[in-house]
Amino acid sequence: MSNVAGADLNELANQIRIDIIKSISEAKSGHPGGSLSSADIMTALYFGGVMEYDSKNPSLETRDRFVLAKGHAAPVLYATLAHAGFIPIEELASLRKFGSRLQGHPDCNLVPGVEISTGSLGQGLSIACGMAAALKLDGNASCVFALLGDGECEEGQVWEAAMFAAHNKLDNVVAIIDNNGLQIDGCITDVCSPEDLGEKFKAFGWDVAHANGHDIDDMVKKLSVAKRDRSGKPHCIVAKTVKGKGVSFMENQAGWHGKAPNAEQTAQALAELTNHK
Repeated sequence: MSNVAGADLNELANQIRIDIIKSISEAKSGHPGGSLSSADIMTALYFGGVMEYDSKNPSLETRDRFVLAKGHAAPVLYATLAHAGFIPIEELASLRKFGSRLQGHPDCNLVPGVEISTGSLGQGLSIACGMAAALKLDGNASCVFALLGDGECEEGQVWEAAMFAAHNKLDNVVAIIDNNGLQIDGCITDVCSPEDLGEKFKAFGWDVAHANGHDIDDMVKKLSVAKRDRSGKPHCIVAKTVKGKGVSFMENQAGWHGKAPNAEQTAQALAELTNHK
């Protein structure tokens, strides 16, 4: 577990965004929009004193588990793991390159700190709930966190997992929805609206909280409360975010879901993020 002081958390989240832009630009491929939108969420989880982990012992039995259900946002996971000490910072430059272990979607057989290989949208919450059920059977008090995209919640398997979790009283699982309102084809409300995700999870028997996904202190508080609450209901935090957060020309633009910036755009993005610091 790492607990970074308040103001420094915002600086760290900004550095993670810089690393995201650099790695995707170097790869000339990747998904910047949803990686940038979830940088503050990941910072709160890994560096706000929420998750229990040991980068020197990734298989620690008492560790909390994290599942990146929206596996295409691998750049934010890799950058987070690098700053947490699981992989070298300089390895981020190898994203999506031939022979690199930092593939376009995370591979648990290659990267320490990656619990499960993900990328097929809709499956991550099911995996997280399976992990949570297994922990219960083993008498292990650890928690499982899963980060989902809001567009991903259009997948039927998400709701099968939601039913399973509530039925089995998996109060050791926390689903975090990166609610940026956009998916690859446009606004979620235009593509296949999942309506009010908070109300929907409540209807499936989950405890639901809402948070500003770019307010790290708020995220730390909501995540910590959910982790501690073992009253019989699974937990969902609907985190309102901005796709492409931190880079002006990427913000709220669906076109930046899965496109690498060119050299000029990279320079502008890095200048904005550096000046933000």
